[in-house]
Amino acid sequence: MKNYPPEFKADAVALYESRPEATIRSVAADLGINPETLRNWVRAAGASRPRGRRAQEPSQPPAPLEAENAALRKKVRELEEERETLRKAAKYFAGETRW
Repeated sequence: MKNYPPEFKADAVALYESRPEATIRSVAADLGINPETLRNWVRAAGASRPRGRRAQEPSQPPAPLEAENAALRKKVRELEEERETLRKAAKYFAGETRW
């Protein structure tokens, strides 16, 4: 059984939480870990994310450019978190393969 550093576990859970469209299986595949391992980390962290369309609708729809900017900022944050998690995973696994 592999032992993962706590930072890697926390980053994996954060990545899962930051991607509402992703499943545990898809995030685990991206990180190269067993889906049940990630599921256990998510449960242990008490992580939850809203299910379905329960978010409240704003009273006024945002202007098209504001909506696009917000969506792009969100995507940038997600990509930065994913990149950082993958960078840490690569660093961890590179250290594991050294003699």
